[in-house]
Amino acid sequence: MRRLLFAANWKMHLGPSQAREFMGAFLTSYQGLPDREVWFFPPAVSLAAVAQAIRGRSGLAAGAQNVHWEPKGAFTGETSVAMAKDAGATAALVGHSERRHVFGETDQETGCKVRALLDGGLAPVLCVGEKLEEREAGATLTVVERQLRVLEGLDPAALQRIVIAYEPVWAIGTGRNATPQDAAQVHRAIRAWLTAHGAPAPSVPVLYGGSVSVDNVGSLVAEPEIDGVLVGGASLDPARWTRLASVPAN
Repeated sequence: MRRLLFAANWKMHLGPSQAREFMGAFLTSYQGLPDREVWFFPPAVSLAAVAQAIRGRSGLAAGAQNVHWEPKGAFTGETSVAMAKDAGATAALVGHSERRHVFGETDQETGCKVRALLDGGLAPVLCVGEKLEEREAGATLTVVERQLRVLEGLDPAALQRIVIAYEPVWAIGTGRNATPQDAAQVHRAIRAWLTAHGAPAPSVPVLYGGSVSVDNVGSLVAEPEIDGVLVGGASLDPARWTRLASVPAN
């Protein structure tokens, strides 16, 4: 059975009390499906609340939105891998477009975070994707493959612990999304890159993110190249997120 991953990125929404309220509503209504996992990436201050709510529940996990690669030190405002793990994280987002294009995170920094997460026992969810001008210039695959190069040098066992999320920047929060066929084409290129660098491609989940909704998620996960979705705005309401995470893969 193909296993899907539905990941919720809450961004800077839902503090601890709101997170507990959200999880109470979600856990009451979500029945769970044997073909998928549901991961939550809340703000750092809400991570422990989410992790506590899902403790012991199969198919559910919590992760950090961001980590620093250093284990400790004078890095005000940052969260180490060990801190995230202690709060209940089993994974963390790396290289999200907002970290890259709003906060100026470089490919080198992204690579440092990937390795720190692997060393610390958390699963990196590496986000890759092109801006609109890069897409219009026909540079989508060039950009994505450049962003994947931070994984060079990792052994096959390490590569199999990583999740890739293809998020075209022009589709995030805009209401526009790549067609399932467009996304699948990029996903095939990602799998080819992974295979060329030693990872058995089917073992690395490749998600799609960018204006995912209840209306389009079914057609996205119906594509055999798309192993799930990374969702922003549509994951902030528990009823809507429950419906989205319960959509069958046609």
